[in-house]
Amino acid sequence: MAIQPIILAGGTGSRLWPLSRELYPKQVISLTGERSLLQTTIHRVVQLENTLPPLIVVGEDHRFLAKSQLEDLGIPLDVRILLEPHGKNTAPAICGAAAYVSSQGRGGDVLLVLPADHLILKPKEFEVAVREAAELARQGRIVTFGIVPDHPETGYGYIAKGEGYAVASFVEKPDLATAEQYYASGGYLWNSGMFAFTADTLLSEMQIHAPDIVAAMTESIAAGQGDGLFFRFGDTAMAACPSDSIDYALMEKTKLAAVVQADLGWSDIGSWRALWEVSVKDELGNVVHGDVLLEDVQDSLIRSEHTLVAAVGLDSTMVVETADAVLVAPLDRSQDVKKIVDKLKYNKRGEYHVHRTVFRPWGSYTTLEIQERFQIKRITVNPGASLSLQMHHHRHEHWVVVTGTAKVQRGEQTILLKEDESTYIPSCTVHRLENPGVIPLELIEVQIGSYLGEDDIVRFDDEYGRVSK
Repeated sequence: MAIQPIILAGGTGSRLWPLSRELYPKQVISLTGERSLLQTTIHRVVQLENTLPPLIVVGEDHRFLAKSQLEDLGIPLDVRILLEPHGKNTAPAICGAAAYVSSQGRGGDVLLVLPADHLILKPKEFEVAVREAAELARQGRIVTFGIVPDHPETGYGYIAKGEGYAVASFVEKPDLATAEQYYASGGYLWNSGMFAFTADTLLSEMQIHAPDIVAAMTESIAAGQGDGLFFRFGDTAMAACPSDSIDYALMEKTKLAAVVQADLGWSDIGSWRALWEVSVKDELGNVVHGDVLLEDVQDSLIRSEHTLVAAVGLDSTMVVETADAVLVAPLDRSQDVKKIVDKLKYNKRGEYHVHRTVFRPWGSYTTLEIQERFQIKRITVNPGASLSLQMHHHRHEHWVVVTGTAKVQRGEQTILLKEDESTYIPSCTVHRLENPGVIPLELIEVQIGSYLGEDDIVRFDDEYGRVSK
């Protein structure tokens, strides 16, 4: 029985705001090296023996980000990306992946379930732990990986160890005093959120403890559709699926739970402090990224994405700068960043959702200026790529080519534009932008109109399957 990695690449990493956003989550960001966390996870599992190409579970909004991450990794893989039309937490995602594998007649395969956004610094130890967990899974156990703690931690759930591989209990995130007791006792492990079990065992146990989830996700697979490397779960069935975590739906109830104890150099990088802890530091204990100048600063995380950040006299502080937001806080308050994200959502501010630069399957656009009746964007179109054939009801667009060549369909007319040439697209005009060249196309777009929202797009044809209904 082969090992089938299942990589869960949903979630937003709200505690890593302002770098992580809903449409550009932490798993696709390079936080600890040249590769993103998702790419690092993929690379890690393809090194394992007797392992099939991974299945990656993502939301619809992140499908092209995931595809782009795979392409940038440069490893030829027969990967399948499973698309969730609705975010329903980890239990439906894992159950859906298991039902997908089972539908292919591979119910006996061991599913190795890994979040996409975890860091593991000891790959050899990880390989040993996976082999140990796979053997238990083949014996019919529901296996979780318990991380040997190296300090008291309030940001993780815990597993109380029983005899051998047995789980005595699962424990919620503790306060500091309780975490210190757990650490001192030596009888507790961090709950990593990584699992191993066969597809058949998982579905059988879920049928006992969460039958509504099994029914909905099995139906979602039956109603699902393939589209190249994508497979879309059925929308209606998944919409009806209860939302629950795998811990609550199954792990805290099953009698088949087992834990493999592992020292992996593991972190879920669930906060800026967690990133500071695992990163390389200078002689004063600082983690620095980007254009940064420091004077009398120690044990701090200072990150610049776009402009110079200068800091004086800071101790145990985080400063994170992006194009549209700056975060400043004590490192030991890093778990509270989520409260800021909640306030942004409550106040209906877009900074929780998207950066000024937004990635699309054809390239990206960056908002340079936005006012009530106009906005200015820099648009980059990848070589050979094209935007959808579309129309806007409420805005006119002016395009000026900066570099490259643009092929523009404007109504019945098709024109080629080169550097320093421009065109005008009136509202209600069907149009398409294409890059026929071998270098990226960059242009400046000026939008003018009574409404400038991204939902004022009617798509008639699109190679990425985004045609308006």
